[in-house]
Amino acid sequence: MMNEQAQPAFDRALAANGHATRDGQPLSYNRAPTPDLAPWIARLYVTDVRAPDDYHLDCGLFCDTAFLRVQLSGAWTAQTLDGPRQLGRAAVFLGPNTRRMPISVTGSFTSIGVAFRPGCFVPLGLGAIADHLDRLVEIEALGFSAKRWLALGDLAGSPEQIVLAMEQELRAILLQRRPPEPDPVSARFEAAAFTDPNATVGALAADMGVEQRRLERIVRRDFGIPPKQVLRRARALDMASHLRGVADRDEADALVLRYYDQSHLIREFTALFGMSPRQFMARPQPLMTAALETRQARRLETIERIAPGGIRPWQ
Repeated sequence: MMNEQAQPAFDRALAANGHATRDGQPLSYNRAPTPDLAPWIARLYVTDVRAPDDYHLDCGLFCDTAFLRVQLSGAWTAQTLDGPRQLGRAAVFLGPNTRRMPISVTGSFTSIGVAFRPGCFVPLGLGAIADHLDRLVEIEALGFSAKRWLALGDLAGSPEQIVLAMEQELRAILLQRRPPEPDPVSARFEAAAFTDPNATVGALAADMGVEQRRLERIVRRDFGIPPKQVLRRARALDMASHLRGVADRDEADALVLRYYDQSHLIREFTALFGMSPRQFMARPQPLMTAALETRQARRLETIERIAPGGIRPWQ
C-alpha cells in the first residue's frame, strides 16, 4: 500500500506537470502514435515519479494490449504466469493480461513504453501472442535492442521529446522488418469491443460481413483469447476506469447497465481483478489508474468521443 509520506510525493511528481485528473490523481503522459505507426502501435507513454527511497507501492496492472516497457529506475516485482520476476533497470516485453497482474515497486521510478495493437505480432515476427499472455520477457528475446531502448529513456527533454525518440526507433524497426499491416478484421473487432462489449460474437461477425468461425479464428490468433473473453475483459476495464475516475462521466450509467445486476458486476469484477469493486475503489492504485487512463484515452479517441490529443473528460 502507498504510505502517507509517499502519496504526496507521487501526486506532486506528475500533477505539477499537468498530468492529473481533475481531482488530483497523477497520470502518465500518453498519446496516440503518428499515422505512419498507427497500424502497429496503439499508444506511447512516459511516467516519471520521484519518491523517498523507502517508498514502497503494492499495486497492479491489467492491460489488454502487449507493451514494450523500459523501466529506467525503481526496484520492480511482477507476479507473472511463470512466477515472480524482479527487475531493476531493464527493457522488457509484457504480454496482454487476462486478469490483474500484481506489481510492486520501491523507490522513485521512471518508465517509458509502447503499446502494440492486436494483430501486429505475426507481421513483426514476434511469434504467437497467446504465448505471451500474462508473461514477461526481456526484449532481446524478440530481437529488440535493450541498449538502444534504455538510451532513449536517458535522453534529456520533455515527455513529448522522449515519445518522439521512441517513434523514431519504431520507424527504424519497421523499415528493417517491413511487416504487412495487421488484419483489418482485428482492428474492427477491437473498435467494436471499445464501443459495445455486450454485443454477441455472432452479431459482430454479421456486422463485419465475415463468418463467425472465421472471426473467432482471427481473434484467437491476434488477441490470444476467444472473442467472448476479449469482450468480457473490455467490459471490466471500462468499469474499472469508471471506478478510478478516468472515464467519461456521461457514460457512467451505460457502463453500469452492461451488467445484469449488482451481483453480476461483483462476481465478474472480482474474478478478473481479485477484489470487489468497493475494495478496488478504496485501495490506492496509481499504476493501475495510469494504465487504465491510457487505455481509456485511446478508447474514446477510437470511438470518436474525443478528438485525438483533445482534452479528456477527467482532466
